[in-house]
Amino acid sequence: MQTKKFIDRNGDEPGIPVPTAMEALQMLRVIIRAAQRHSSLIEQHCGVSGAQLWVLQEVHERPGLRIRDVAERLAIQQATASNLVDGLVKKACIDKLRDPDDLRATKLVLTKHGKTVLECAPVHQKGLLPDALAKLNDDQLLHLVKGLHALLLTIDDQDYSTALMPLPFTL
Repeated sequence: MQTKKFIDRNGDEPGIPVPTAMEALQMLRVIIRAAQRHSSLIEQHCGVSGAQLWVLQEVHERPGLRIRDVAERLAIQQATASNLVDGLVKKACIDKLRDPDDLRATKLVLTKHGKTVLECAPVHQKGLLPDALAKLNDDQLLHLVKGLHALLLTIDDQDYSTALMPLPFTL
């Protein structure tokens, strides 16, 4: 594949031909590999996974979050959020504190080490893909979702429960 510019920042380029299925496949590969490289870079620089770094960022922005809040903010299952938090507790990045108002609940706070990990992180602390998607305007996001939905309709073996699982290379 030749390196080429697919579209400009505004999402259009006069005279560009209608993309083929293979060009769309190549774009998906570029996106997925960029996310993989980003996740690998995070692990090398910070010693935590991409998903764990996102948890740290969320807890930093909202000290006292509960695990269910983390799951909601990362759009993942609560059990997965719990596993990510447990890993961060073992790495001394997060403390679980009992909520004095509800002793069954725990609140999450960053430790000093957790703050240090967060500070050493490169850009995109919530992840390359979440940050890129957040930069799209409403019209671009609508077109993307419609296109992805159309693609999903052509796939026979769909498992929508995987929508609540982080990509394997971010764990």
